[in-house]
Amino acid sequence: MAKPEDAKNLSYPYLSSDEVNEHFKAIVRNSEDAIISRTVSGIVTSWNKAAEKLFGYSAAEMVGNPMLALFPKDRLNEEFFILDLIIAGEKVDHFETIRIHRDGKLIDVSNTISPIRDSFGMIIGFSSIVRDISKRKKLERLQNQFKAIIDYSDDAIISMSLDGVIQSWNRGAEAIFGYSSDEMIGMSISHLLPPGKHDENDNILEKLKKGERVAPLESVRICKGGRPIAVSITTSAIRDAKDRIVGISKILQDITLKKYNESRLQLTSSVFSNTNEGILITDAKGTILEVNDSFLRISGYSRDDILGKTPAIFRSSRHAPKFIEAIRELLMKSGTYQGEAWSRKKDGSAYASLLTINVVKDETGEAKHYVSLISDVTPLREKQEQMEHLAHFDALTDLPNRILLADRLQQAMAHVNRHKQSLAVLYLDLDYFKEVNDNHGHNAGDQLLVTVSHRMRDALRNVDTLARIGGDEFVAVLLDVGTPVECNYLAERILHACAEPVLIDGHLLQVSASIGMTIYPQDNTDAEELMRHADSAMYQAKQAGRNRVQLFDSALESEIKNRSLQISRIAQAFDTNEFVLYYQPKVNMRLGTVFGAEALIRWLHPQRGILPPSEFLPVIENHNMEYILGYWVIETALAQIESWRGLGLAMTVSVNLCANLLLKADFIEKLTALISKYPLMNPGSLELEILETNDVQDISKILLVVKQCQPLGVGFSIDDFGTGNSSMTYLNRLPAETLKIDQSFVRDILVDHEDQAMVKGVIALAHAFKRKVIAEGVENIEIGEKLLDLGCDFAQGFGIDRPMPGDEFPTWVASWAPHDYWKNRAYIIN
Repeated sequence: MAKPEDAKNLSYPYLSSDEVNEHFKAIVRNSEDAIISRTVSGIVTSWNKAAEKLFGYSAAEMVGNPMLALFPKDRLNEEFFILDLIIAGEKVDHFETIRIHRDGKLIDVSNTISPIRDSFGMIIGFSSIVRDISKRKKLERLQNQFKAIIDYSDDAIISMSLDGVIQSWNRGAEAIFGYSSDEMIGMSISHLLPPGKHDENDNILEKLKKGERVAPLESVRICKGGRPIAVSITTSAIRDAKDRIVGISKILQDITLKKYNESRLQLTSSVFSNTNEGILITDAKGTILEVNDSFLRISGYSRDDILGKTPAIFRSSRHAPKFIEAIRELLMKSGTYQGEAWSRKKDGSAYASLLTINVVKDETGEAKHYVSLISDVTPLREKQEQMEHLAHFDALTDLPNRILLADRLQQAMAHVNRHKQSLAVLYLDLDYFKEVNDNHGHNAGDQLLVTVSHRMRDALRNVDTLARIGGDEFVAVLLDVGTPVECNYLAERILHACAEPVLIDGHLLQVSASIGMTIYPQDNTDAEELMRHADSAMYQAKQAGRNRVQLFDSALESEIKNRSLQISRIAQAFDTNEFVLYYQPKVNMRLGTVFGAEALIRWLHPQRGILPPSEFLPVIENHNMEYILGYWVIETALAQIESWRGLGLAMTVSVNLCANLLLKADFIEKLTALISKYPLMNPGSLELEILETNDVQDISKILLVVKQCQPLGVGFSIDDFGTGNSSMTYLNRLPAETLKIDQSFVRDILVDHEDQAMVKGVIALAHAFKRKVIAEGVENIEIGEKLLDLGCDFAQGFGIDRPMPGDEFPTWVASWAPHDYWKNRAYIIN
């Protein structure tokens, strides 16, 4: 019997297993596509030569490292999503996406992902076949651009086969001729030709076949409805890959109006004299023979100044000599010229004109006169230049805007690279500018922006650029800054310029600035990243106290990126229902009753197990995810209250709220909507806990929220009482029913006299202000006894029980009994 290892592979009966393996290895090695395998967690396990060529990384650099090095920032979660679909058993066809080359260049790729399974059928990794489709994508983009140019051209652009059948018909053709593309594609071009013009297309085709150039011509065509129009026609051959002529392309302009205007030149002298357009007539040598009054008005010359001279006296320095030569050449070929030109008035000022020049020939066909028609379009040209200025400069401050800034930054980077210098990018935000707008109005704010921007510009050198990119944010690009110390000196000049008071409408207004700075090429990245790094450093300057310059810190940036990844994972956990609420009982130790529970969020992490809030809540502070989780906790607690009520268990559930959520403008509206979803819930069943460590400046705002919540039947307690600096303020102003003594005081109450005194004082305050007081952190029987001695009956803590899932809570309540030492214990306040 043959040994198993000698058996031939079933798919390849003529090959051994080793030969089959070697066969597939050769396929992978020699594939023109990148073939990559990695583990489920994204660690590369194989990397073929095509992958090295496509991405620029060698196998030694990538094997054992994460695939994320190839992913743009905005696509980090893309493949995880697809892999999750595959793991879930869904079929995923190949997809097109973007990856990053080692040199930072973005690559368009197509990607096919397949699972790798072990002998038990378990997915142990994934393989990808990646193909570079950059050329195709570039070609598609170019094709789309060309198509857009053709589709939106005002000229009629038509293509046809060699036998004259129309194959394409753009919007310009629809506008000029009145026929839709559906009506004309497939029709003969002869449909547009008037009698006597049917040989025109054949003659053009013959010239093209001989390789002759077909000069633009003017002719007549028939529109829908039979109306004839004059057209200017430019014709070119359409060739295939073998340079064979396979069709004809025509560009047609409706010149009916132009022809009409030309005919007007032949009208009576009264028309010549009274037209608003300037008319100038020369002989064949260019000597000026006649001008009309409109031309004299436009140019500022008198008739005596002009007659007998040549048009050279009007020549503007804005045009090179080649421009004049091009007009002469065109007049010799076609007998007409039309376009925009700059001329010079008698006082030396320049003006823009729409210029039409026509050759008037004698009976022999020789040029006899040149007639020029001039329309003064200077206001339109100035408006155009103004619009171009507005496109690149800020309308308020007249500083460069974001578009021009990007161009100048690119130029500056190229300059410092050539000259081995360095530049600095400063991202600047005015401090307290919002207060100026709020207190003095937007007009005052605009005046302040203009004044401060001019002062900043004056503080910079001529080689530097200062741009306004929106609101009160500015960016400065400083060239050849030398050392960081020298660069910081320039930044300090900007700080001082911003901090100078500004007198507006009798008010002396003052702001400062927070500046983030990064230096290139020490920060060796592209222009967009330099801006982002400077922006990041600016926020650090804000957080450090404003009115300062902060140099970009790559380590801190890495920390920010890491936080972003953590937040993304937390958001993913929320979407996949990995968060739950546990409930810690609140009891009356003296009476042995359970009167409520505190809802505590937990993360059921697939790899790390049950995580407490300290593991993830600090990460999302001041992020939108903080509000999403906050509202989720409230709604989940409300659903649990109603569920327990259905079991005959009436419980008050308290929820911890961050001040950020409580002070959101729409908090009351959203809380009302959540409560309305659970109509069976008793009023008072939901209690919101406010941290006593919140900023005392927020108390007035919190008080307003508390008062708006009271009609909803929502109770309030002050959590961690005694740990902040505003305890008496909270007691005085907030109508909270309960004080919670922080566990940091309670757990050492038996050994620390200061903690015992603090607890005793809080209990006394609660009684004095007629508030319920609850002690957190009751870890054992003795602490409970001491609290009862001091007059605190209500408690929660591990000595009572740990937090538990909601479905376990009713059974626990039914079976719980207090310690015998706690029952009916008398107050012993000493």
